Amino acid sequence: MRRFLLVDGYNIIGDWPELRVMQGSDLAGARDVLIEKMAEYQAYTGTKVMIIFDAHMVPGLGKKYSNYRLDIVYTREKETADERIEKLVRSLKRVDTEISVATSDFVEQRVIFASGALRKSARELRTEVAAIEKGIAKEVLSVKKKTARSKLPITDEMAEIFEKWRRGEH
Repeated sequence: MRRFLLVDGYNIIGDWPELRVMQGSDLAGARDVLIEKMAEYQAYTGTKVMIIFDAHMVPGLGKKYSNYRLDIVYTREKETADERIEKLVRSLKRVDTEISVATSDFVEQRVIFASGALRKSARELRTEVAAIEKGIAKEVLSVKKKTARSKLPITDEMAEIFEKWRRGEH
């Protein structure tokens, strides 16, 4: 089954406390942080992530970019992120596809749900991202511990042979 997560970018930025603080003084920075977190989410879960931003907040309207293998969509001048998300849900919806939409816009959630997509609140997404970040940190620590045993990159089989030599077992 193919999985998609459509993220209402500015809605999430306005909801997550750490991004909301940045929004006033560094909107581009808040966007970048969200994009990085969603790239980690996509890599960890295997879910295809698309972030949709309202174009009225950004010059250069109606464009689509791929950063970190994510699709980042800026709506056209007279189009809202909600309208673009609804179009994307309709165009992506198939029997073998699961689509979730991350937004805390209540009206948008109802429209999304009616069109067959699953809704995910900004808080739910933030909780998932935090769990993923913990999982990634745990995996990195595990890899570091594994490689710390030896400065030389050797296989477990070779390490076993060397250990037998060290003990005098030929």
